[in-house]
Amino acid sequence: MNCVKVKKRDMEKRKLGNTGYQITPIGLGAWAIGGGGWAFGWGPQDDRESIAAIHRAVDLGINWIDTAAAYGLGHSEEIVCRALAELPQWRRPLVFTKCSLVWDEKGKVSHSLKPESLRAELEASLRRLGVEAIDLYQIHWPAFGAGFTNPDDPGLEQAWQTLADMKKEGKVRAIGVSNFTASQMERIRPIAPVATLQPSYSILSRGVEAETLPYCGAHDIGVIVYSPMKSGLLSGAMTRERIAAMPRNDWRRYHKDFTEPKLTENLAIVEKLRAIGKRRGCSPGEVAIAWTLNHPAVTAAIVGARRPEQVDGFTGAAKIELTPDEIAEI
Repeated sequence: MNCVKVKKRDMEKRKLGNTGYQITPIGLGAWAIGGGGWAFGWGPQDDRESIAAIHRAVDLGINWIDTAAAYGLGHSEEIVCRALAELPQWRRPLVFTKCSLVWDEKGKVSHSLKPESLRAELEASLRRLGVEAIDLYQIHWPAFGAGFTNPDDPGLEQAWQTLADMKKEGKVRAIGVSNFTASQMERIRPIAPVATLQPSYSILSRGVEAETLPYCGAHDIGVIVYSPMKSGLLSGAMTRERIAAMPRNDWRRYHKDFTEPKLTENLAIVEKLRAIGKRRGCSPGEVAIAWTLNHPAVTAAIVGARRPEQVDGFTGAAKIELTPDEIAEI
């Protein structure tokens, strides 16, 4: 099937694990709209443009948004709230957010799985989002690396029990995890079913293929992948000049995939995707997104946007059905 720009409500819906939700194959990611001012920021953003991007996504039929408390240290959730407040109730998309990353008064991010921390984070997210219950609440990371992880964190089991209790209390409607391995999900699954997993997955990041995705497929765990275009690197619009002009507080400017020697190799891959897209009338980024959606265990892909025209540029991926020859070529 050639790439067709998706019109309102043209997108199919897919079952998301055991949540009871039917979601579009593409969801809007709200990491970048959080802006700069924190360790993993994207530099300054125009909030009005961010709100317009959310509205454009809804206009095109996207029925879910993924954000997190940590994105912009709460700012992303606040922008999502402002955007939803301008929509009638019947048009509002599902809202997914995350917990376990916290910050201090200086903006330093750390990690916590303590029940009291998770509960405080939930209440803060409910306030910022302006909702009575969160549609999907996810543990952002099981741990967060040197300098971020709290050595006093209790086990994953205690944290997962806390989320299960939140669901019973009606403050969240479904619970899932992000960046968990198959073994970590197996540890917590006896406490309460794991509804969803959010892993990084793209042509350049395929580590979850060996064990994690098959595990999800075998246990009815919905998979919503993030960074299918590797944070814009596979979009077709990324150049050396654009990277050099990025704000100093854009994390991508210093990442190994955006710097040499990997950058030359990655941009060469983009040209291969561009050739496939040219035959279909699609962008390299849409081909990259469609590639992730081709995996049988993947329910949907999270794609970020900060401006309405960016949304227009990726929704066609929902209609692409890559052929076996194209998959082999990629």
